[in-house]
Amino acid sequence: MKTIFQEARSAVLIILGIFSAAFGLKGFLLSSRFIDGGVTGISMLVSDISGWPLSILLLVINLPFIAIGYRQIGRKFAIKSTLGIVGLSLCLLLVKFPDVTPDKLLTAVFGGLFIGAGIGLAMRGGSVLDGTEIAALLVSRNSHLLRVGDVILLLNIAIFLTAAFFLGVESAMYSILTYVAATKAIDFLLHGFEQYTAINIISEKGEDIREAIVDKLNRGVTVFKGSGGMGTHGETTDDRSILYCVVTRLEIGAIKSVVADIDPQAFVTTHALTDVEGGLIKRPLLH
Repeated sequence: MKTIFQEARSAVLIILGIFSAAFGLKGFLLSSRFIDGGVTGISMLVSDISGWPLSILLLVINLPFIAIGYRQIGRKFAIKSTLGIVGLSLCLLLVKFPDVTPDKLLTAVFGGLFIGAGIGLAMRGGSVLDGTEIAALLVSRNSHLLRVGDVILLLNIAIFLTAAFFLGVESAMYSILTYVAATKAIDFLLHGFEQYTAINIISEKGEDIREAIVDKLNRGVTVFKGSGGMGTHGETTDDRSILYCVVTRLEIGAIKSVVADIDPQAFVTTHALTDVEGGLIKRPLLH
């Protein structure tokens, strides 16, 4: 029963994603000759230049990446992604959407938001509507110099430079705005409002800081033991606690304030996290 519910939920998310992305494309971007990034942007650019139907190009250009995903990720992912891309192509071909606004700025922003929302919803359902991430993953795995984000960035730079040549500089600039809006929408749907941050605290008063974070701020803390290294007074050999906790961005200031009150000399580092599950992160900040 649980599996059936999960699959039904995934199907609903993918269907909503298809309609959202199609609305962003036909209701906003196509009439203004703006494009998105990634494989979708390539398809839109080729369609604008050649006159070939976008619905066919999306299918043809994305399917090779789905084949790669089948080998790299698995059959279930490939099947869902194929159905998602076919569904998007059929939706563009068969469903009529109104041309919402002639305003270029609104077109770029809201077109990107609807496309990004569609891609994000499909990803939450275990599918993709754009094969860019699959291609970037494959390239990064075979290169020691490029990460997934680097590959996507380089690909989109090439797409928008090409768009500037064929569509004009203004259209390319609006297209970049569309891509930024789409990226933000995807990030929101995948990570939500609460983007989490990991904090490392190294202090001689680690136990006092741990108690304050747990008791006053109601946050979980993992304690590591460390020793040695070079400090402001030369090499140290005494043991020190290394505290590790995960908080939302809004709580970083509260954690740092507690640390500063107990040990102004504590060494504190932070770094962003892309995904967090479990622990005490969902509990309220204050009692």
